[in-house]
Amino acid sequence: MRNWFAITLAGLAVLVTGASVAQALPTKPQLTVEVAEKMAIACSKYADGKGWKLNIAVLDAGGGLLYFRRDPDSYRGSVDISINKAWTATQFGFPSRLFGEVIIKAANGIQHTPRLIIFPGGLPIKAGDALIGGIGVSGATGDQDEESVAGQARELGLEVRTRRVDVRGFARASRLSIETAAREVRIRGLAEIAAECGCGFAATAHQKDDNAETVVQRLARGTGIRGLGGIWPVKAFGQVRFIRPMLCVTRREVIKYLKERGLQWRRDHTNTDCTYRRNYIRHRLLPALQAGCSGLLADELFDLSRAARGYYGLVCRRADEWWAAQGDLDGEKVALDCERLLAEAKAVRVELVRRGLAAVGCGEKAIAQEHYEKMLELAEQSTGGRRIELQGGIVARREYAELVFERAQGEQEPATTEGVEIEIPGRTAFGGYVVKTKILYAKNDRVDSRLRGNDIEAARRVERFDFDKVRLPVVVRARRDGDRFIPLGMGATKKVGKFLSDARVPSDIRRKTLVVEDGEKVIWVWPIRMSEQAKVTDRTRKILQIEITGTSSPGEGKELET
Repeated sequence: MRNWFAITLAGLAVLVTGASVAQALPTKPQLTVEVAEKMAIACSKYADGKGWKLNIAVLDAGGGLLYFRRDPDSYRGSVDISINKAWTATQFGFPSRLFGEVIIKAANGIQHTPRLIIFPGGLPIKAGDALIGGIGVSGATGDQDEESVAGQARELGLEVRTRRVDVRGFARASRLSIETAAREVRIRGLAEIAAECGCGFAATAHQKDDNAETVVQRLARGTGIRGLGGIWPVKAFGQVRFIRPMLCVTRREVIKYLKERGLQWRRDHTNTDCTYRRNYIRHRLLPALQAGCSGLLADELFDLSRAARGYYGLVCRRADEWWAAQGDLDGEKVALDCERLLAEAKAVRVELVRRGLAAVGCGEKAIAQEHYEKMLELAEQSTGGRRIELQGGIVARREYAELVFERAQGEQEPATTEGVEIEIPGRTAFGGYVVKTKILYAKNDRVDSRLRGNDIEAARRVERFDFDKVRLPVVVRARRDGDRFIPLGMGATKKVGKFLSDARVPSDIRRKTLVVEDGEKVIWVWPIRMSEQAKVTDRTRKILQIEITGTSSPGEGKELET
């Protein structure tokens, strides 16, 4: 009993002493959930006034999440970015902007710290001199970019045109990565704007560092001489040529130039998200490679690309001469003379095989180096009969003295019902078909009258639609069970299959029937009849012309060196 009493007294003494010490220690203000909520709500109201769709994160001094607020229409990918911006501010006690502008230059390598954000959007929260938390916002910079560019353009007296596109929707429909989808819709949007403005050229701001990233990315996945060419100074997309006048300077030189002249620029916040391969190469891989180089890596890779483009240019010139002299290139079947083919250097052989495959509608993404090797081996054989089957129903075979590329019998129709978004204006490959589009203006362009309805040959060449009645994007795909549309001249919807039966369309043509649809409806059952809902009338102002033909021609999308 006595021992128990002594232990109790000792415990009370410790508690009293601890309480006294705690009272003597300085107290630090704490950021509460209520205050964090008020900050986030105030920030959200300001963003609403600007039309920005934000993710807002508030963290306590230890980096724990206190409050998070997300606009339903904001980018999901920027959720973690907003949290990591706030984390950066809480862990270092100053705005995340400083990392990109000052600190990274004095402590190169710190940008590799996990969760660290090196661009604006993260701010520390302080009570006096005490750091009590951090707030991070993300998702508004796309709108700010547009607002900033438009403002500067107005000051310079320049016209600004913009496009908004659903990159994620396009990526899903086309089964592409977000990076690839964004690149494609960006190019298409620029080409469309250029065409509307009557411009034959579109200039982009790619520079040496962008080229270095492109070359390293291609090396990582496997490439040849053509891929080592990196970003080409001039490249044609449809009727518009994209030029890169800044390709000879580095990113650092561009920023230095802007600072010396007091010019503003924008940073794309998505360019720092290293979950994307290209950003990982930019912020992680290239700095690590640069650390082991005596010279500037971007310069070395630029010289490599220039040499590769020069070499590939020589290959293409020889391939052009060979191709022009080749006779049997009707698009449905391409036959290359094996003796003449094998007489060329291997690089020229590979280029000729690539063009032969393109001529019958074989996409390059489906062809790897091993396929080229096997097809060249096929050309070296003295006997026929062997064949190589490729994706999309394309067959390569040796037939007597020729290497033949063709679509397998009965497979001219697409092998899948998955659609491909049509480039407007421009040229799009789909299976063994080529879709060409352009925009006409009813007052300026002569619109000829011609037979429609069941005039299959006329419909096969071209069809015209009231562009204002079309809801982008426009997709071409194979026919599916249950497809419906309002045939031209009719007032009610009809199943496509029933329509084809009633029109007594031959079975071989029915198998090849394609569907062109916009975001709401089917506008054309090719090559039979268009929809009543998209027809051209005397009130039409802008016309969308679509032409669907057989297979793609060789050399499409050829890069041009200047």
